[in-house]
Amino acid sequence: MAVTATDIHRTIDAVWRIEAPRLIAGLTRIVRDIALAEDLAHDALVRALEQWPESGVPENPGAWLMATAKHRAIDHFRRNTLLERKHEELGRELGAKEMAMPDLDSALDDDIGDDLLRLVFISCHPVLSTEAQVALTLRLIGGLTTEEIARAFLVPEPTIAQRIVRAKRTLADKRIPFEVPRGSELAARLSSVLGVIYLIFNEGYSATAGDDWMRPALCEDALRLGRILAGLAPQEPEVHGLVALLEIQASRSRARSGPSGEPILLFDQNRAHWDHLLIQRGLSALAIAERLSATNLRFDKTGSEQGPYTLQAEIAACHARARTPEATDWPRIVRLYSTLARVTPSPVVELNRAVAVAMASGPAAGLELVDSLTSERSLENYHLLPSVRGDLLKKLERFDEARTEFERAASLTQNARERALLLNRAQSCVAGSQP
Repeated sequence: MAVTATDIHRTIDAVWRIEAPRLIAGLTRIVRDIALAEDLAHDALVRALEQWPESGVPENPGAWLMATAKHRAIDHFRRNTLLERKHEELGRELGAKEMAMPDLDSALDDDIGDDLLRLVFISCHPVLSTEAQVALTLRLIGGLTTEEIARAFLVPEPTIAQRIVRAKRTLADKRIPFEVPRGSELAARLSSVLGVIYLIFNEGYSATAGDDWMRPALCEDALRLGRILAGLAPQEPEVHGLVALLEIQASRSRARSGPSGEPILLFDQNRAHWDHLLIQRGLSALAIAERLSATNLRFDKTGSEQGPYTLQAEIAACHARARTPEATDWPRIVRLYSTLARVTPSPVVELNRAVAVAMASGPAAGLELVDSLTSERSLENYHLLPSVRGDLLKKLERFDEARTEFERAASLTQNARERALLLNRAQSCVAGSQP
């Protein structure tokens, strides 16, 4: 079968999704300017769109993009007759070796040399607001669009776009060094970095938009960065708590999609397909987090010895330890969500707690809690609110109401796979309501 231009463009899009974060990180190390690095990366993408339909996709597309972007960088410095020393450095680096992407083992062994990690810490620099830190890193490391980030934050898209532009300008004006911080500065910036990694993983685990239910490359990047952080900050319980959460969540990846890529919900998953090595790694990381939490009361202001990532890891561990859905310790999960709601109050946490209450005490009890959240403005366009409400109404055999909720949820999601699932659930309510 002949390869069409459309096929090539789809391939380029997939390659870009995977390689863009590493490409921008590597270029930032070279040019010391995030905005310029992103421009150079996009120049390389344009060249790929022009050349690959004719020449075919290179054997190592990431290396091709990096080499092309580096040549563009040299042209940039030549044109502006600036930084002759930088020009020489770029030339030497191009002549020294082909730009092959580093393997995972090397990246783990050389944490200070990891460009992605350095870029995360630059994006989380204290000169930026927390909101700007997370938005910029998701844009650069996660490769997300401003629309996808806005949906993750449940805020308007123009707000996110403005944050990203201002963040790049601030970093350039302040001449922030391209390095991993040390000592007290590292500890101060960990919270933002953990939040960024968490959101990157979530976007990979349940893609906000597009045709794919999952984006595994994002999960892998988030998990790798989490493991690196655990080596950089071995005494920080929340680092291990986050790693535990990501390991356990990632263990379900193979069971979350069917043969055609369709989503499979937790209760319908074949647990034999869960990755038990990842589960064991997650449980080990959780044990470290719990041990450190007992002696390092970093969250005493909330009255809890454990932070939000450790608590979420404990919830994930409840699912991982259950051989069947029915064997899940739902009362414990309710208690954990109640604690989490005190540590980090959030309507989304309350929605998850309502699901756990429904499993422990029945759908009517859960629905009462869900109904109390319908006036929350931050959940107004959050598709999981009507999705959860539809599920509980269906269990109560209120099929017409359930169908309406599933259809509303389908209209709110921008993920094609999830929309199809929700519409199928709406259709099942029509069948269920028939005598």
